[in-house]
Parts: sequence; C-alpha cells; structure tokens
Amino acid sequence: MAASIDFTISFEPPDEQGWIVARVLEVPGAMSQGRTREEARENALDALRTVLTPDEELEGQTPDADREHLRFTAAA
Repeated sequence: MAASIDFTISFEPPDEQGWIVARVLEVPGAMSQGRTREEARENALDALRTVLTPDEELEGQTPDADREHLRFTAAA
C-alpha cells in the first residue's frame, strides 16, 4: 500500500535585504531562507529533511515490536 503526505510551503515577501523566508506550514521548525524563491524552496526542503531525520540518541530505546518504519519521499 502506497501512502503520501502533502505539505505546503509558504513564502514571505523579500525583506529589506532581499531574503525570502520559506516555511513548511505543517512541520514546525521546517523553515529557511534564500535570495530567490527557488533557493528558499530548496533550503526549506533541506530543513524538512533535517527535521524528519531521527535522532541517533533515541534509536534503540523502543522495542522493535513497538516501532513501525515509514518511508517519506520528497518529490517536487
């Protein structure tokens, strides 16, 4: 069974220095900036990947029977 998750990237207008802030609305902390909209988008996707990457410190603390592995693919 295939599953997918939709996310929304919100772009703020450029600030006084020309930086565009992009944030993934559904994931707190997944935000970044860039000089262009495309750069801000790519940086926000990198932030999303970082936020969704598990902490090595937490790995192994939950029994295997109580864990389920999911695969998320960001394709845009």
